[in-house]
Amino acid sequence: MDPHEVILYPLMTEIASRVLETENKLVFAVNLKATKADVKNAVEQLYEVRVEKVNVVLTHKGVKKAFVRLHPDYKASDVAIKLGIL
Repeated sequence: MDPHEVILYPLMTEIASRVLETENKLVFAVNLKATKADVKNAVEQLYEVRVEKVNVVLTHKGVKKAFVRLHPDYKASDVAIKLGIL
């Protein structure tokens, strides 16, 4: 899948801001058909970072969220600033 089709938009909720600071994770709304590997490749290509782990959750509203843990060499807060969500 094309990286721009996989990542729909970044999410900044209360929980997302907490995991951004404590666990070095970013939260994105992603395409329902995207796999963890698709999300990992898309984040690495779009934001030029290394991804350590991806967890996905399907909400009751039908939105698929991806919690993306970045490699310790990269800071999630720096990426969030680039995205304009922090």
